[in-house]
Amino acid sequence: MTEDPTLLTAQAPPPVRDWPALDLAGPDDFDPVLAELMREGPLTRIRLPHGEGWAWLATRYDDVKAITNDPRFGRAEVTRRQVTRLAPHFKPRPGSLAFADQPDHNRLRKPVAGAFTVGAMKRLRPRAQELLDELVDGVVRDGPPADLIERVLEPFPLAVVSEVMGVPAEDRERVHSWTRQIISTSGGAEAADRAKNGMYGWITDTIRARAHSTGQDVYSLLGAAVGRGEISEEEAVGLAGPLQIGGEAVTHNCGQMLFLILTRPELRERMREPEARGAVLDELLRHIPHRTSVGLARIALEDVELHGHRISAGDPVYVSYLAANRDPAVFPDPDRIDPDRDPNPHLAFGNGSHYCTGAVLARLQTELLVGTLLDRLPGLRLAVPADEVVWRRRTMIRGPQNLTVTW
Repeated sequence: MTEDPTLLTAQAPPPVRDWPALDLAGPDDFDPVLAELMREGPLTRIRLPHGEGWAWLATRYDDVKAITNDPRFGRAEVTRRQVTRLAPHFKPRPGSLAFADQPDHNRLRKPVAGAFTVGAMKRLRPRAQELLDELVDGVVRDGPPADLIERVLEPFPLAVVSEVMGVPAEDRERVHSWTRQIISTSGGAEAADRAKNGMYGWITDTIRARAHSTGQDVYSLLGAAVGRGEISEEEAVGLAGPLQIGGEAVTHNCGQMLFLILTRPELRERMREPEARGAVLDELLRHIPHRTSVGLARIALEDVELHGHRISAGDPVYVSYLAANRDPAVFPDPDRIDPDRDPNPHLAFGNGSHYCTGAVLARLQTELLVGTLLDRLPGLRLAVPADEVVWRRRTMIRGPQNLTVTW
C-alpha cells in the first residue's frame, strides 16, 4: 500500500464532501453521492450528518480489501473519538467485536465461533426449514394477498437467530421489538436508549443465569466463557447485542431480493433452476445497496501513503463495500445484474477480521427464504404495481417496508 513519497507533493487533499443520509427507494437506486465519490477518485473525503470533522473514504475494491486487512487501521480508537458518522447516537460497548482490534478480537470471537460454523449451520438447517414451513403454511392457509415482510421475512430471521442465541420463546417478541427500535434512525435518542437499556439488561440477566451451562446456544457459550474467566461479563454483553440484532439485515436484504426477482422475469426464470440459485443470490448480494451510506470507521494508527495522499495517524477512514461491489475493474458492467457472473468475489459480508460473524447463518436464511417461497408459491407475484411498493425511510438498513403479494 505504501507509495512513492514524491507523489505526496503532487496532490492537494481532495475537498471534503457532505454526504447526507438520503432516503432512496428500490434496490436499483444507487446512492448518487456515493456514485459521484467513486468517479472523483479512489480516495475522497466526506462529512456525514453526525459526529465531528471529516473522514477519508476508499471506494475501490483493491483499496477496500487492503485497508480492511491492514493492522495500521484500527477500530478500537473510534470508541474514544467523535468521528463523523451516519448514526445520530453512538454509545459503543466494551466487548463489541465491531470495535475490537487484535488480539482482543480473536479472544472475544472465540467463545461464540462454534455457534456460527458451517457444521453448526448444517445442523440448524432442518430446524430452520421447519420454522419457515410453519410460517409459509399460515400464508397458504389464509390465502392471498399477504405481506411477506410481516408474515415471513420478519418473523423467520427472528426465530432462527433466537434459536442460535438461545432466546426463550416467551421473550422473543419483546427482544424483536427492541431490535427494531435500535436499528431505526427515527424515534429520537430517548426511544433508542430505552430499547438498548431494555435489551442489554435482558442480555445481562440471561448470561448470568447461564454461567454454568453446557448448552451450545450463544448465551450459554457466553455465560460459560464468563464463568471460566475468558471474557468479562461486560464484554459478553457487548458481544451478544450485535449478534442478536443481526437478523434484521436478512429481513430487508431478502425483501429487496424478492422484489427484484418478482419484477424481472429473467431472474425469476433462472431461480426456477435449483442449481442456478446460488449464483443468482450471490449476484443479488453484490448488486443490492443494502445499507445507507457507510458503516463503521477505522482510525489510522500511523501515517499511511495511498494514491499520492498522506493519511495521517489519527485520521478516520471509511471503506465502502457497496462501492467495491460496483468496481468495474473487478466486476465488468457492474451496474447490470448478471446471474452468470464468474468469478463473483463480492464483499457483501465485509472483509478481513471484521468479516460478518453471522455470514454463514445469513446465507442459510437467505437461501431458505427465497427458495421456499418460490417453490411453495409458484405463482408468486406482486399484488401492487412495483412503483407503489413503500420503502423504508430514515433507516440504516434499506429494504421494502412491506411486500404485498398474491399467487
